[in-house]
Amino acid sequence: MLPDRLNADLTLPAIMHGADLPWLASPLPGVERRPLFRIGGEKARATSLVRYAPGSHFSAHQHPGGEEFVVLEGVFEDERGRYPVGSYVRNPPGSAHAPKSSEGCTIFVRLQQFHPEDDQQLVATLSVKGDQVLFSNAHEQVYLKHLQPGAPIHLENPRGLECLLLQGSLHGTEFSLHSLSWMRLPTGTDMQACAGPNGARLWLKDAPPSLGL
Repeated sequence: MLPDRLNADLTLPAIMHGADLPWLASPLPGVERRPLFRIGGEKARATSLVRYAPGSHFSAHQHPGGEEFVVLEGVFEDERGRYPVGSYVRNPPGSAHAPKSSEGCTIFVRLQQFHPEDDQQLVATLSVKGDQVLFSNAHEQVYLKHLQPGAPIHLENPRGLECLLLQGSLHGTEFSLHSLSWMRLPTGTDMQACAGPNGARLWLKDAPPSLGL
């Protein structure tokens, strides 16, 4: 059963090692979740890893607060198209779809966390090499960063930072992240770390943690 509140205090740092969490059943067979952040019941403001078994689907639903996701494995599908591994998709507030996956997939998804004025629908492909800005407006910036083995990273944090480690490892004074680790840092807490021996590839969001409330 999913918790109604998980890492809900947005003034505190939060770390979840997604690869180590158990998969929890959803209301639809074949769809399982690993919650990372959650405020609310089944229709929650939430950040999760979601796994679709081959041939599974989720009921058609709306996103009054928007939805964004990264396809980590397989191919995600809805009535607008097919999104293979490496796809980054933003569906703005008020959008709706009926997700499914014919061959199975795993996604990283954030729900109900858009600024209410954000009305842009976007589909992008993550760069295999090199840094990349995926989305940017007055309210937030979403980008990809690649670090060479042992390379340092120092990101100032005037409004809030969130990251998902896609590959490699990242080590700070008080934390270590590995593949599928998720971290949220509140306003004013800079990110300072070094990549591990195999480097690091990070999905990053620079935005107020309270965005969407």
